[in-house]
Amino acid sequence: MKSKILNLLLILTSFVGYLEWGGHNQILLFQAEGEIISKLFSDPASVMHPFTLLPMIGQIILLVTLFQDKPNKIMTYIGISCLGLLLGFMLVIGLMSFNYKIILSTLPFLIVAMITILHYKNLKNQSKLL
Repeated sequence: MKSKILNLLLILTSFVGYLEWGGHNQILLFQAEGEIISKLFSDPASVMHPFTLLPMIGQIILLVTLFQDKPNKIMTYIGISCLGLLLGFMLVIGLMSFNYKIILSTLPFLIVAMITILHYKNLKNQSKLL
């Protein structure tokens, strides 16, 4: 059950990412995903980019693990990796630009990702003891 809760938290915290760029433009990731999904049906070529598709694929993979009896560790790691590419990149951008909003928006996901990895690592160590 803890694995499912962690995977759900990974999905939810990935929506909180904050982007800000020149001219006072800003958007949260859940808003950006809404725009991407709407453009996916009207103009699919405009959203075909690794930084738009990989995080969405990661969220879908994590969503699939929520419906499994026991969430698959490999699928969880793949989901974390896909989402981590974007949120890690956002963290680097936030650090380079000293933008505390971007930095703080990525930390929940990164913290939950580390907790999830440690959780699965502890499960592996516990199974070795049995």
